[in-house]
Amino acid sequence: MDALIFGIIASSALVLGAVLGARVELPKRVLATMLAFAAGALITALSFELFADAYQHGGIWRAAVGLIVGAVVFTVLSTWLDRAARGHHPEAHGSEKLDVDAAARQRPPSTASTSGAAGLALLAAVTLDGVPENVALGVSLGEGSGGLALLAAIFVSNFPEALVGSASMRAQGRSQAFILGTWLTCAALLTLAVVLGAGPLSATSPETISLPLAFAAGAVLASLADTLMPEAYEKGGPLVALSTTAGFVSSFVLATL
Repeated sequence: MDALIFGIIASSALVLGAVLGARVELPKRVLATMLAFAAGALITALSFELFADAYQHGGIWRAAVGLIVGAVVFTVLSTWLDRAARGHHPEAHGSEKLDVDAAARQRPPSTASTSGAAGLALLAAVTLDGVPENVALGVSLGEGSGGLALLAAIFVSNFPEALVGSASMRAQGRSQAFILGTWLTCAALLTLAVVLGAGPLSATSPETISLPLAFAAGAVLASLADTLMPEAYEKGGPLVALSTTAGFVSSFVLATL
């Protein structure tokens, strides 16, 4: 029951963000602040929860290999989605993932927005690193180690990612039913991952569980470098450094309670 509750709490941020992004247009600086705070929280999670646990359970080689594989898979998938977006909308010349205004500056006024592809790319990123993250959350619950820091990091990162992703889908002209349906599906999948982590996967060997933990750490690290931090800085400027610091400290405090 605890695993289901934790899974619902963590995944509810996706639904809340998707609903808000599909209905409300927030200022760019607000989005930048959210993304930067999420980045700081994820730095804590990947350092002290994901990669540290992977190293502890499986040793440095398993942790390192899993980290590299996670980063490579995320980068390849993200690059492929970028190229697919530009191929489907030849009028777009930029490679920005999230910045709707940047995309608008790079196309004639009469052409359609390409930002919906950015939303799909962000959805893929949330799923790719979210499944191992939520499995790790479930495993931590099964082991009785709490997982509050990881829960907080997942929640505060899920909300702005879903918000920005759904907003970019809306800019492309996707219906609210499509936007909410895709993010609800993702939320259900990630909730199931928590339950599986606390149940069947909690009995697996430490060496086995270390690989998805390290994979998640690599995917998170790649998403920070590739999407969250660059996008936050472009939209919010140098002040996002303070928001990133706040996210890191908040998550670290939870980890040490």
